[in-house]
Amino acid sequence: MGTHDSKQTQRTVKLGSTGPEVFPLGLGCMGMSGMYGATDDAESIRTIQTAIDRGVTLIDTGDFYGMGHNELLVAKAIAGRREKVQLSVKFGALRGPDGSWGGMDTRPAAVKNFVAYSLKRLGVDVIDIYRPARLDPSVPIEDTIGAIAELVKAGYVRHIGLSEVGVETIRRAHRVHPIVDLQIEYSLASRSPEAEIFPALAELGISATLYGVFSRGLLTGSKPKGPGDYRAYLPRFTGSNGEKNEDVVGALQRFARERNMTPGQLSVAWVLARQPAFVPVVGAKNVAQLEDSLGALTRTLSKADLAALDSIVTISGERYGAEQMKHLDSERHSHP
Repeated sequence: MGTHDSKQTQRTVKLGSTGPEVFPLGLGCMGMSGMYGATDDAESIRTIQTAIDRGVTLIDTGDFYGMGHNELLVAKAIAGRREKVQLSVKFGALRGPDGSWGGMDTRPAAVKNFVAYSLKRLGVDVIDIYRPARLDPSVPIEDTIGAIAELVKAGYVRHIGLSEVGVETIRRAHRVHPIVDLQIEYSLASRSPEAEIFPALAELGISATLYGVFSRGLLTGSKPKGPGDYRAYLPRFTGSNGEKNEDVVGALQRFARERNMTPGQLSVAWVLARQPAFVPVVGAKNVAQLEDSLGALTRTLSKADLAALDSIVTISGERYGAEQMKHLDSERHSHP
C-alpha cells in the first residue's frame, strides 16, 4: 500500500451537507468518566492529546458523563489545541448526586442553561455540534431544535446534531434547522439503522456518527469487570446470550487474525467499509486502544470479506435491557 497509506489517513468526511469536515474516526470520551470501570485522568488526557496529534478532530462528550467530569477533562486536554478539534456535546440527561438518572429535559430554557454550563466547563466560547442525547417525550423536537437554532444565531453553537432518534423525529428536526449528523449505535452486532434510518439520512443529506462500534467491548472479547461495570446488566453479556455470543466472538477473532488485524481493527474497518460516508466514534480509554483503532484506517475489507462476516455474525440479545429499549426513539419502527 506504501504511499497510499499517508493519503488515506489524511482524508476527511463531511458531516451532512452543511456540517464540518472531520477526520474519518472520532474519539468518544464517555468511558473516561467511569461508565465502564476505573479510569485514570492523566491517561485519559494523554489519549485525547495523542488522538489530536494523530489527526483526529471530532471529540465527543456529554455534559452528564460523570456529572461534568468528562467536559472538565476534555477542557484540560484541548487547552491550547482548541482550533484543531470539533467538539460534539450531548445534553439533556438529568443526574442525581448519587449518580442516578432522572430522565430527560430538553425544554428551551433548559437547553440554554445546559449550554451555558457546558461552555464554561469546556473552557470554550462555541460548541461545534450540540445535540439532545435522547428524545424528551414531553417536549416537541421542534421546540428543542428551535432553541439550539437560536444558540447557532447567537454564535454559541455551530451545528446541530441528534442522537438515538427515529426517522419521524429526524425529519421533524431537519425541517426546523439543518441537522449535520445523527449519533447512533452501529456495529457488526447492531445493524438495525440500515433498514429505515440510514436511507432517510441519505435522502436528507445528514451524516451519522456511529458509536458502540465494539458493542461495548463484546466484539473485542472484553468482559464486564465487577459490579461497577454496567455491562454486567446488558442482555448480550449475560446468560445464554452471553454464551452464544462468545462463540461468535471466537470466530471473529480468527477472521481478524487471518487478515493480520486485531478484533478492534476488524470492527472499525467493517463500519468504514459498510458506511464510508459516516464516522465511527471509538471509545478509547487509553493510548493503546486508540492506536489500535487508528490502525483500521489502513486496513480495508473486500466485498468478499464483508459477505463472509455477514454469515459469521449473528449476535443474540438486544443492545439494552427491555426497559431502556422501550424508551429509545431510534428503535420505534414506522408501520406503513
